[in-house]
Amino acid sequence: MKSVYFNWKRFITIIKKEFIQVKRDPISLRLPFAMPIVMMLLFGYAVNTEVDNISTVVFDQSRTQESRAYIDKFTASGSFYIAGYVSSERELSDAIDAGKAKAAIIIPSDYAKQLKKNNEPQTELIIDGTDPTTARTALNSGLLVSQMYSLDLKNGEMKKLGVSAGKLPGVSLNAKVWYNPSLKSTRFTIPGLVGLILQNITIMLTAFALVREKERGTIEQLIVTPIRSPELILGKLVPYIIIGYSGFLFTLSICIFWFGVGVSGSLALLLLLGFLFVYCSLSIGMLISTFAHNQMQAMMVMILVLLPSILLSGFVFPREAMPFAVSALGYAIPLTYFLDIVRGIMLKGVGIGFLWDDVLALCLFTVFILTVAVLRFRKSLD
Repeated sequence: MKSVYFNWKRFITIIKKEFIQVKRDPISLRLPFAMPIVMMLLFGYAVNTEVDNISTVVFDQSRTQESRAYIDKFTASGSFYIAGYVSSERELSDAIDAGKAKAAIIIPSDYAKQLKKNNEPQTELIIDGTDPTTARTALNSGLLVSQMYSLDLKNGEMKKLGVSAGKLPGVSLNAKVWYNPSLKSTRFTIPGLVGLILQNITIMLTAFALVREKERGTIEQLIVTPIRSPELILGKLVPYIIIGYSGFLFTLSICIFWFGVGVSGSLALLLLLGFLFVYCSLSIGMLISTFAHNQMQAMMVMILVLLPSILLSGFVFPREAMPFAVSALGYAIPLTYFLDIVRGIMLKGVGIGFLWDDVLALCLFTVFILTVAVLRFRKSLD
């Protein structure tokens, strides 16, 4: 009678067998190191995009008709939309750190009084510089909106009073860029590539795991053994976890030492959450291998998974600028959450308090995908 319980001896045997099989497959060993070099160099220098429609929070300390008119100019420009109002600079900072806003407008309490005294009130535009393309749009558009608003104020008063523009009130906007003051594109692109390359490597490693057994005929030997689905699936994952995580460390090293993009936050936290994403991506590849009957089918399914993740995860295009129906699809992609994690830790230096929802999502994805892969596996030739 076959055992219905998880057998550790069989589990260890599968691990040993898989290590031997990986050793006989030099491509699997070289892939985690060859692909990062090619993709980091290619995408690191080639990716350059433009973006629009920037989520903005407002800290309006004046709360007057004049301050509301000033804010309306930003929304009317089409470059900004107001994601919410905050009541302190701490809330403003938290909104940017959490990724809920890419920009923030600060209006002083004496804004209306200064205008009435024909003085120039000092407003501030805070910009999240982690995405330089978004930051440049926010910076240029913000300065232009403020200048045009000042010009409208002066022109309106000139018609009423018949005086020179130099004696009339205007608004002076002080723009500040956080996290990436120099607005270098590589500081946004390179950390994202860490997640993208890691996903591609790990999915490819395991997508062919069971398929290779089927094509070589070794699956028949497994069918007649007492090995159960959890033992086989989890046993096959262990070698690839080591290989995939080695690829992650190698890619991260290129990011830090070659491109000079350091880790502003906790390196230990990044390494821990990187391990979680490795496990999640390997589970996706294992699930693909339970569907495919040969390597061609596995490759086609893999393309269907990888291509949307590049376009919808926020790697290239900010998801905030996408139509809601398209943007919502990104929530079904694990890479979306890891990009928030890696950019948050490396560029903003935020901790787990700002990333817990992304971490929870990755955990749920990992458990769900791995469970489905185990349930789908059947020890049969069909």
